[in-house]
Amino acid sequence: MTDEPLLARLAALKTAPIPDLKALWHDLFDAEAPPYNRTFLESRLAYRLQELAYGGLAVTTVARLENMADDFDTTKGRRKRERDRPIAGTRLVREWKGVEHCVTVREDGFEYQGRPYQSLSAVARAITGTRWNGLQFFGVKNWRRGA
Repeated sequence: MTDEPLLARLAALKTAPIPDLKALWHDLFDAEAPPYNRTFLESRLAYRLQELAYGGLAVTTVARLENMADDFDTTKGRRKRERDRPIAGTRLVREWKGVEHCVTVREDGFEYQGRPYQSLSAVARAITGTRWNGLQFFGVKNWRRGA
């Protein structure tokens, strides 16, 4: 295969209507095009056309990238959230407008009145009807500092 047909196809991506890009996506990926912007579609289609014409990444490159991904710490944000979160099984009690509210910390979130919640903020909103920082509402914002 010569470069000219490929280069022409790559250049045509810039002026092709979105429906044509989505049809090409379906042909190349055997799936519906994602609902992303034109720039994303163009770049992914261009990569895929070149991949089909010249071959994908070398096996050694793929292995090297996988090793790098294993070394890359993707849990930094999650560790901070876990550090700020009380231990599973802990019961948090807060009085609000004369009513005592109990929340149980679970491994995968929180439980309040038998219903699961993803965050303490969601529980605080269910109780008050307004947005709150859940850790602050339940008085555990700085619980690690005091230890």
